Amino acid sequence: MAEIKDPENTILMELKGGTVTIQLLPDVAPAHVERMKELARAGEYDNVAFHRVIDGFMAQTGDVQHGDMEDGFNIRMAGTGGSDKPDLPAEFSKIPHARGSLGAARSANPNSANSQFFINFKDNDFLNGQYTVYGQVVGGMEHVDAITRGEPPAEPDRMISVKVAADVA
Repeated sequence: MAEIKDPENTILMELKGGTVTIQLLPDVAPAHVERMKELARAGEYDNVAFHRVIDGFMAQTGDVQHGDMEDGFNIRMAGTGGSDKPDLPAEFSKIPHARGSLGAARSANPNSANSQFFINFKDNDFLNGQYTVYGQVVGGMEHVDAITRGEPPAEPDRMISVKVAADVA
């Protein structure tokens, strides 16, 4: 497991293959970081599907409204919903969309990010300055690489659990 330097700003995402450790970037995108921690602490991300996974690009998840594979799951609607919280204003930065970076998914409106996010499989510089970056995988990227591909995948993988490292005993 990756070394955890800041447990309050580290996410532990359990996938079928193991744990993915994500270092959040509160100095870069404080509102996005707070939203992710709030939803993780409420258990909202648990059992949510990876509904859009494009080989050589990214894996998208986080639709807590339609993507929960244990509660009201609808693969056709997954990717269209969010949380019951208001959308977030963009927090663009100079942080690149590098391999393993966490980006806020949104509609065409830059200020429409809510609960969905994606993890980049490779450096996707064309996204720089277009989508908020608010975290970086620091351990377990091999588990992200193993997520089933598809738009949507026939048998989607899920986030089994998502926790803030500071809350894990």
